[in-house]
Amino acid sequence: MNEQSRRAFVKNSVAASVGLGLPSTALPETAAKELFVHHVLFYLKNKGNEADKAKLLEGLNKLAKVPTIKMVHIGTPAATNREVINRDYTFSWLCFFNSPADEEAYQKHPIHDEFRNNYASLWEKVVIYDSIGPQR
Repeated sequence: MNEQSRRAFVKNSVAASVGLGLPSTALPETAAKELFVHHVLFYLKNKGNEADKAKLLEGLNKLAKVPTIKMVHIGTPAATNREVINRDYTFSWLCFFNSPADEEAYQKHPIHDEFRNNYASLWEKVVIYDSIGPQR
């Protein structure tokens, strides 16, 4: 099978798999696009202070304007109550990037610098989880 035939076969197989509703794990490896995920948990110094919470939310909404962010979610702990769930943070900042280079550009963007400079005094700690894997 030549390269052009192989590509057509893979493309048609992917289309058929998606059309049949097969799970994304059934797709060929070459069809998966890498996705970079940056997840930050913010812990306020003054946990019960609504003004500090509102100010940090203001900063996160400004930070969401960094152009390399593909998608962003700002959340607070859900009311779920199971032993394995951590609910002691104030805000969850979850954003998706098309590549590690896009996430690096976000880290160096002036809006990100401004966010750290103007809002870091509000939190006592941040916990960061970065991951990369195929987009599903």
